[in-house]
Amino acid sequence: MIIFLLNKLLFISGQELLVVLLFVLIFFGAKSIPEFARNFGKGVREFKKALDDIKDEIKSETSDIKNEINNIKNDINNNINDINDINKLNHDN
Repeated sequence: MIIFLLNKLLFISGQELLVVLLFVLIFFGAKSIPEFARNFGKGVREFKKALDDIKDEIKSETSDIKNEINNIKNDINNNINDINDINKLNHDN
């Protein structure tokens, strides 16, 4: 399961992931692997949180823009209706 997640996250194949894990085992030793994994997990969580914050900010900003566009659209439609009413009154006279 962890290998599948890492594979999807890092866009690397299973063989490449195995080479990386072997490299970590050789150069950092078996005792430091849990700490390395813990720090990696913290980094991934912080990265995901930052992405979520950015997405929320974009949604908030686009929501404000959409509301403003809808307000302008309603104003334009009201103006068109007023003009049509005036034209009907002028045409009837």
